[in-house]
Amino acid sequence: MQRPRETVNRTEFVIATTIILLVAFTVGYLTCWLVQRFSRVSTADVAELDQMSKALHDAEETRDQAITYLQQREAELTNQLSQTEAELSAAMDGLRAARLDAEELRGMLDRSKAN
Repeated sequence: MQRPRETVNRTEFVIATTIILLVAFTVGYLTCWLVQRFSRVSTADVAELDQMSKALHDAEETRDQAITYLQQREAELTNQLSQTEAELSAAMDGLRAARLDAEELRGMLDRSKAN
């Protein structure tokens, strides 16, 4: 025996489609709400980020000041080294001249004693 075939009339189809779309919309809305709820940044996190950015800025300023100080100190030491080298060179030249004069005087003294 064959069962009679049930057909869905137009009204039942529209109602079923409406219910399916309503359920899909509700599930999508709830999913969106949950994602926003869990991914929201709290005020404490924002405050911590602000504090971290301020600390980073202060550290960068300190680093820049240290670099500037080191560059100035290096320039001073380089200048001082140049002056010291010039003084050393002058002292060595003076010592060399004094040794030559001493050798000449010794030679003259030895010659005068020999005569």
